[in-house]
Amino acid sequence: MSKLLLPALSLTIALPFFVAATPAAAQSCEDLWYQRNEIYKAQGYCFRTQRGISAFGNAGCQYDNVEDVPLSATQRRVIADIQRAERTQRCPR
Repeated sequence: MSKLLLPALSLTIALPFFVAATPAAAQSCEDLWYQRNEIYKAQGYCFRTQRGISAFGNAGCQYDNVEDVPLSATQRRVIADIQRAERTQRCPR
């Protein structure tokens, strides 16, 4: 295989993983809400709204305050991207 084709092939294989890690602007408000809150649930957030509790439950939750949830820099960036998409689409809060 050509040395020039290897970088292009690597990018083609890896690209879907990068795209999946960030929210697409074409996603619905419901999809964006779910993605954002799925991150919080995975880190132990205790939901307060009926919508959050119905979707994720509170079993095993540890943090009542969203600011106390331990998030990585990547998770914070993804959440900020999702929130930006929610604002752009004028999703209900």
